Amino acid sequence: MEISRKNTSVNFDRASLLKHLRQRFAINWHGAHGASHWARVRHIGLVLAETTGANVHVIELFAFFHDSCRVNEYTDHNHGKRGAELAIKLRGKFFEATDTEMDLLVDACIGHSDGYVEAPVTTQTCWDADRLDLGRVGIKPNPKYLCTDAAKALPMLTWAYQRSVAWRNSR
Repeated sequence: MEISRKNTSVNFDRASLLKHLRQRFAINWHGAHGASHWARVRHIGLVLAETTGANVHVIELFAFFHDSCRVNEYTDHNHGKRGAELAIKLRGKFFEATDTEMDLLVDACIGHSDGYVEAPVTTQTCWDADRLDLGRVGIKPNPKYLCTDAAKALPMLTWAYQRSVAWRNSR
């Protein structure tokens, strides 16, 4: 699935942010919660946003921050909260965001592993983008745990699952 090349006019230094995140990343950069996962979450989220109308700036920031503060690949209950706190700390240094965008980003990061489905559409789209990449850890996404109709659509489920399984099988 292709994403449109709509660009926001937001000040965002992606390269420097990713360099900073990589330097402080505590687990395997190439692992199940590392950079390739972030890239797939970003891509899935941007594709979903074309249908859901979600804020693409928040989607992209979520992709980079939601797992950026994990301390292991397995159980780490506070990693989303730490990722949200890091985003707050780095706002103004690597990216700009409105207060509303930051509220959405913080809520999306904190709640992304808790199975929630009720939230503003931008938050839901972030959660769906992450959950649609579960094939990387051997889990087929269940529409029951997805938030948006766009994520529950069979073509989206199939496309995202095949991408994540392909990454898993390439390892």
